[in-house]
Amino acid sequence: MTVHPVTITGEPVLHRRAAVVTEFDEQLRTLIADMFETMDEANGVGLAAPQIGVGQRIFVYGMVNDDDVAPRGVLVNPTLVTTKISGADPDPDEESEGCLSVPGESFPLKRAEWVKVTGFDGFGERVEFVATGWFARCMQHEYDHLEGKLYVDRLVEPYSRAARKAIKKNAWGTPGLTWMPGVDPDPFGH
Repeated sequence: MTVHPVTITGEPVLHRRAAVVTEFDEQLRTLIADMFETMDEANGVGLAAPQIGVGQRIFVYGMVNDDDVAPRGVLVNPTLVTTKISGADPDPDEESEGCLSVPGESFPLKRAEWVKVTGFDGFGERVEFVATGWFARCMQHEYDHLEGKLYVDRLVEPYSRAARKAIKKNAWGTPGLTWMPGVDPDPFGH
């Protein structure tokens, strides 16, 4: 297994829809193993293939949940059905998200409290479950990566403005920027 560099906002693969996976082969399973290794080394709870520069519809997660779903898994070619997202302002203490591709930053964001997830594992077997609470948030966050969106693209004011300032201050927003889990300092201080 190999730890890959994590792409930072501005890398084109993060900002376009990922391609459907068509081959469930050993190469795919090796990529999935590398994604788990990278996520673990980065102390993340999820990682989408575009975050390591691969424009395919795959994400892995590692998150204990209250939904009787395995705490570690992979979704290939997933789809999500969600409940409506509240129009209320996000709670900065309870609803802040971070992202390995916007390293070290976190901002409040409303998400659906319930999602139905369907997709496939690395062998092409169907996967289906319901996620709630923070696990639902994780599923939505990783799925957004496959749609070419980062959580900062969904922020409302004043958090959207703060995110743009942070991206500018860190000189992100251009191609070619990465950080290496296990080598570079952990941007979230784990």
